[in-house]
Amino acid sequence: MQQTLTQIGDIWSVILEKMTEKLKNQPDGQLIIDSFFTKSRIISIENKTITVLVSTKVAAMVLEKNYKEDLERITNKVTGTDYDLVFVTKDEVDSTEEKEDPTKKFFPDAYLNPNYTFDNFVVGNSNNAAFQAGVMIASTPGRMFNPLLIHSESGMGKTHLLHAIGNAIKAKYPTMRVLCASGSDFVEEFVQYASGSKENSSLSKYFKNDVDVFLVDDIQYIVGKKGTMEMFFTVFQSLVNKEKQIVLTSDQPPEKLDGLDERLKTRFTQGLVLEMQKPDVETAKRILKMKIEGNGLSVDDFDDEVLTLLAKNFSKNVRELEGTLNRLVFYTINMSQDKRITVESAQKALKDLSGTKSDKSELTIDKIIAKVADYYSMTPSQLTGRIRVARIAMARHIAMYLIRDLLDAPFSKIGEAFGGKDHATVINGVKKVENSLASDPDMAIAISDLKKRLS
Repeated sequence: MQQTLTQIGDIWSVILEKMTEKLKNQPDGQLIIDSFFTKSRIISIENKTITVLVSTKVAAMVLEKNYKEDLERITNKVTGTDYDLVFVTKDEVDSTEEKEDPTKKFFPDAYLNPNYTFDNFVVGNSNNAAFQAGVMIASTPGRMFNPLLIHSESGMGKTHLLHAIGNAIKAKYPTMRVLCASGSDFVEEFVQYASGSKENSSLSKYFKNDVDVFLVDDIQYIVGKKGTMEMFFTVFQSLVNKEKQIVLTSDQPPEKLDGLDERLKTRFTQGLVLEMQKPDVETAKRILKMKIEGNGLSVDDFDDEVLTLLAKNFSKNVRELEGTLNRLVFYTINMSQDKRITVESAQKALKDLSGTKSDKSELTIDKIIAKVADYYSMTPSQLTGRIRVARIAMARHIAMYLIRDLLDAPFSKIGEAFGGKDHATVINGVKKVENSLASDPDMAIAISDLKKRLS
């Protein structure tokens, strides 16, 4: 019996429903279901074999020994085909892929972050259109909005939504091959085969045969790179012509990506282009609540006025919001006697962050560079030079971030101040700091200290 992708996505849920009916009235039936069945799913159907991914080796052994016969009987009744069931764990799948999958030589660092899902993406007026488009695409990849391009300033949740689309597709269509990579990953692949270490035909063949959904984060990284854009155009045309889904993110809409191949601009705008904006106060508060609970804390420990304070004053983007929350929690745990977070304690913790948007007419790029260099005991020329020592590189990225944050300077202008670095390099530096702010209290403290000195 030939199964469609949609049927494949539904088969296991039907089988589990029937198995649950069989077990629920038995002693410990619900415990057995929760322990061994709930987190299982089909990952492939090939010939007469269905491979089922389970959570642990114990689950695999229990299902194989005690329930395989019943499951196969139900499966064969549901599908009308005599299938053999094989139970595997994630470690076994990963090991097999490493040994057998020749495409691993392409995009070795590409992956889908399982923590980014539709369920934990906070939807508001600022991002609802992009979210709804993502849900529709995940439901029927390649059928509509191809390509989908989502653009916004950094830190608005584009990457989260991109990975959520990929994870939803993999959950519904386990046999679909989803590649999620960054624009810089694509540049690196092109550089490698252009230098002779990989063949053009092999990469083209990889996209032709082994990619059903192509998700590209920060497509702006390919801008201005003629050879890379030519290869991307070829890949793009091939995938779209075969109704393979493409989703892109960018820091600008296509028409503002100076240096982007005109053919790509045209192709990008033929699909659907949507913008994500700064979260409004209510959306920002819901994001904070989700982050608080996600960190194992209780929203009840925060006065509602505290969430409003953060949402109104520190929600330029989601990363700033998360970084400020981390600083507040760090302060409360380590420096405050009262473990409840009140407006008063929040104001104490964040007093050097408030009002840091100093008068931009008093600040210049050179002043920020000089202040950061002094803070890290180095010279401005070291900061703007090409030395790649880790400590200097980190300070350089912080300076780029502050220039962008406090002066709203264009990436190209920031690059000029740092020895002629290109647009993509500056974006990468700024993004590294933004990512660190969301998880590293030391980075949050350093940024707030520098902002205080610059105010």
